[in-house]
Amino acid sequence: MKDNLPTLSELGKDLVRVSKLQVCLSLLFPFILTAGFFIFCAAQLWLLAFLCPVLLSFYTYGSVSHDLVHRTLGLSKPLNEFLLCAIELLTLRSGHAYRESHLNHHAKFPSDDDLEGAASEMSIPASLLDGMTLQLRIWYHAVRKSKVGRRWMYGEAIAIVAIITLSIGAIPWTVFPLAYCALVIGGSWIFPLITSLIPHNANGDSELTKTRLYRGNFIRLIAMDHLYHLEHHLYPQVPHHKWPELARRLDPYFSKLGVPAIKLWF
Repeated sequence: MKDNLPTLSELGKDLVRVSKLQVCLSLLFPFILTAGFFIFCAAQLWLLAFLCPVLLSFYTYGSVSHDLVHRTLGLSKPLNEFLLCAIELLTLRSGHAYRESHLNHHAKFPSDDDLEGAASEMSIPASLLDGMTLQLRIWYHAVRKSKVGRRWMYGEAIAIVAIITLSIGAIPWTVFPLAYCALVIGGSWIFPLITSLIPHNANGDSELTKTRLYRGNFIRLIAMDHLYHLEHHLYPQVPHHKWPELARRLDPYFSKLGVPAIKLWF
């Protein structure tokens, strides 16, 4: 046991199993949202068009791309690598740089070498400013530090530049591609606030206090069942589909160990 917590086998091996239908829907959803943006733009349904890249940024970075980073979907390695690249490119990010940064975050938080977790010690304005350059810094840091995956990272960087360039070139005919690029890039600017400052506590003295525990139906609603960061840090093998159930099974242990939970409203 780690910090008097059960092993994953003791909690239940079903927590790492996801149905093929769930996997397929998870992998298709980012492409549906991307297509939805352009379909809604063409129909002049501006609010729905705007919501597509917002959901896309949230869903990829926090859900399906995150599962691909940890390889929790049971895919073959070549398919996992391809989808990590393709799905993150939908939001103009390097999937393989993300993996390098995120796994480093798990291994070293908090540390000066953890770009992803750095915002945990910042103010809200500072975390938002940090987000404006974070993806570029993650890519540069990953290329310098990584021993594998550099070809993927260089290829992803070239693809991102090409997509933005083509979007600018398309302005005489349509501004939709450039608007899409601006929205997904802008969406990544809030990642330090959402994924670092809110869930982490850099002053914690154990694995149970370095990441905050959140509970309550209101939090579940606004976070769309994704604010289970403590549970994820403790059991990164569990895909996002099973985080609520993982949390339910861990609650008696958290209560026994006196881990304080942050609740909003109910």
